[in-house]
Amino acid sequence: MANQYRVCIVGCGRMGGTIDEEVSRGPNKPLPYSHAAGYTAYERTTIVAASDVVEEKAKYVCSKWDIPKQYADYREMIEKEKPDIVSVATRPGNHAEITIFAAEHGVKGVYCDKPLCASMEEADAMVDACERYGMKFNLGTQRRYTPGYLKMREIVESGEIGELHSVIAYSGGSALWGYTHAADMLLFFASDSEVEYVQGNVAVEDADFDDNRTDADPSIVMGYVRFKNGVHGVSIPGSAYEFEVDCSDGTVRSLNNGAGFQLRKRGGEYNHIVDVAFPPFVRESGTVGCIKDIVEAIETGRETTGNIHLARISTEITIGIVDSQRQKGARVEMPMENRSLYLGRW
Repeated sequence: MANQYRVCIVGCGRMGGTIDEEVSRGPNKPLPYSHAAGYTAYERTTIVAASDVVEEKAKYVCSKWDIPKQYADYREMIEKEKPDIVSVATRPGNHAEITIFAAEHGVKGVYCDKPLCASMEEADAMVDACERYGMKFNLGTQRRYTPGYLKMREIVESGEIGELHSVIAYSGGSALWGYTHAADMLLFFASDSEVEYVQGNVAVEDADFDDNRTDADPSIVMGYVRFKNGVHGVSIPGSAYEFEVDCSDGTVRSLNNGAGFQLRKRGGEYNHIVDVAFPPFVRESGTVGCIKDIVEAIETGRETTGNIHLARISTEITIGIVDSQRQKGARVEMPMENRSLYLGRW
């Protein structure tokens, strides 16, 4: 019989256990969606406890998902329950603190909801802890674990539509809360390359940078990412989360936040770029895919799909674009020097 993995959830808000109540089942958001729902659906994991500083939230989520124990203090929970996996579903201000505590107390894997954290200093500390204790890690940027987007990357990396040139994210939003998804998909479709530099435009007042800490999570208007493998990454405002990958002999694009996918290839009488059928795939929950990936990584010793190193890169893309605005639109070379720049007041 396969090993069963004990899970503790830190944070009983929307992503921790209630967002499934507001997300309608559909082609672009296959349920389950929340952390608790994902672990409940995956047969290899059992939730043994959950914690939240708001007692009513913990009580509700524990009742909803038949979780036997609730705690107010995540430290006490981890020390007493000794889980294999910890889910971090709180606001980003304490993601680093919780992740480091989990690593230091023998946790084998962490599933951390996005965003990773609020500064590169925190990201560096999280990387150090995961490396020091050999703890597996996945960031909850769910498209990375979802079959349709995986099929897009498979098409690009097969060479079927030629040489990869650029990735475009049609999305915007606040840097940590929304742009995290765009940054991760730019990275994902650029074959998880390291980054040379970033540049961007952000809706934030110059005076907000006086203490090297923004008052809010600023909105990214446009961003540019130069990847070391030569790929250009661009983000512009869009009406829905859509991502386009442009190659020398075709393009592939997600539509309406993953509700559909489009493939165009060079061919026909005039050798133009024309529409062709997107390959079939089975729609599955990205949340379950993320959890399954952590379990398999723990068992095999391989790296996870959204590991701590990739999470740091996508976070540095995001914070680097904000730092570009701080420097009047200048290029920000990677790794960025200003690692203490902190976004928001969590």
